[in-house]
Amino acid sequence: MRTSKFACRVLDYPLCLVLIFVVCLLLFGIVSRLNIPNVSYTTVTKFHHYDHNHVVISKGEGYPPVLAYWIIGTRGESNKMLRLLKAIYHPRNQYLLQLDDASSESERMELAISVHSFKVFEAFENVNVIGKSYAINRIGSSALSATLHAAALLLKLKQDWDWFITLTASDYPLMTQDDLLHAFTFLPTHLNFIHYTNKTVQKVQRNIDQIVVDQSLHDERSSPLFFAVEPRDKPDAFKIFGGSPWMILTRDFMDYCVNGWDNLPRKLLMFFTNVAYPLEYYFHTVLCNSLEFLNTTVDNNLMYNLWDTDPSETQLIDLSYYDTMLENGAAFAHPFGENDIVLDKIDDLILNRTSNGLVQGKWCSNTEAEDELCIMSSNIDDVKPGLHGIKLKTMLDEIVKNKVYRTSQCQFQ
Repeated sequence: MRTSKFACRVLDYPLCLVLIFVVCLLLFGIVSRLNIPNVSYTTVTKFHHYDHNHVVISKGEGYPPVLAYWIIGTRGESNKMLRLLKAIYHPRNQYLLQLDDASSESERMELAISVHSFKVFEAFENVNVIGKSYAINRIGSSALSATLHAAALLLKLKQDWDWFITLTASDYPLMTQDDLLHAFTFLPTHLNFIHYTNKTVQKVQRNIDQIVVDQSLHDERSSPLFFAVEPRDKPDAFKIFGGSPWMILTRDFMDYCVNGWDNLPRKLLMFFTNVAYPLEYYFHTVLCNSLEFLNTTVDNNLMYNLWDTDPSETQLIDLSYYDTMLENGAAFAHPFGENDIVLDKIDDLILNRTSNGLVQGKWCSNTEAEDELCIMSSNIDDVKPGLHGIKLKTMLDEIVKNKVYRTSQCQFQ
């Protein structure tokens, strides 16, 4: 019987086993040194290059808060997400990036590697990327599910953050993180920034009465909503409230929605599973029907949204809106086109950011913010606000002083 010249003879079998074992060890060593992020799991960021035991985030009165950002994008938006991340980055904060099911596995891998290759992100270990995609219909309950999933992940990754901020790849900041952190430093951490629209029942009811099924909840790819023919009765166990899907919500409130020691968040989640545009209702309704969080709402989400004035949702922000945005006093704006010249103007005049760099701040004044000295000696407990941050702090101080959040938006229905 013939044997291949690569086969082990019986007499050489023990030697072959030793050789195979040695080859396996060599291969394992090579792969481990490659240090490629693993995107088959939920999150990626296993960074070990810097001894970061010396970095401790100080918390408490007088110290800036910690913000937890969720940035969501779709196919072809990786570069927009990275630009947004660099524009809002600060070592104190936590960041979670997610590409939906329309993106390819290679695109998600490239995003993870891009994050992994940036020295500052690697050093402070505060940027994570969701590796596995799933279907998300932006007007269905799968979008609400994704938001709660992001909050749950951020709660699991680190529990000392104070506010949860949702952004899309088409959003961009109108002030630095030093500005925003300064404005939030002396705020009560129980305030939720969420915009309510005083729509009458007649206008809201069309969306609420219509039963829909978001097939993206059980399909691998995003699917259109299925609309039922028969409407349903208006609920009488709770009142429904609505507004903007952009919001800044407290950690305690997100913990309440995710872990729900009261049954209200789960009951409302079941109801809004069959509603179109649930992100425009769910959190608003939970806040207004919960005695614990009823008087914690500030009717301002700090977002300049062009679509509030252009319901067609086709217009993008350009240079003609620049002055209007800044006069609004918002911290963020939506929506921008990729690499629009207005973004360059914001980078240049407001953020002082170079084309591929991070925003300078008290923690680092290096133009590119990539210097190892800047990483190792940065003071992340101090901020240096500019004019926009001082203006925002003044506005928020007035809200707290006059207890505007206690004149609840939960009375209009």
